[in-house]
Amino acid sequence: MGLSYVYILASKRNGTLYIGVTSDLVQRIWEHKNDWVDGFTKRYAVHKFVWYEEYEDIEDAIQREKNIKRWRREWKLDLIEQMNPSWRDLYEDLV
Repeated sequence: MGLSYVYILASKRNGTLYIGVTSDLVQRIWEHKNDWVDGFTKRYAVHKFVWYEEYEDIEDAIQREKNIKRWRREWKLDLIEQMNPSWRDLYEDLV
């Protein structure tokens, strides 16, 4: 089995957030950035890849995603700023 990822996209610094999970991070972020799939990120222009974590077990990644989605917004912002204090788009680091 390959790696899995929990990730956060933002519309801008402190903007609208989207939390997801995937086993193909590069492809999934590309799909969000290019509005490949109708949904939340396309509707609200949430395209900036600002945070992620890597997991060996997809079930662990899914559980982490669910937990973060239940967090207070302030905690999510803190999580992003611990990894990415400037809120730069991390997508270029992947490709």
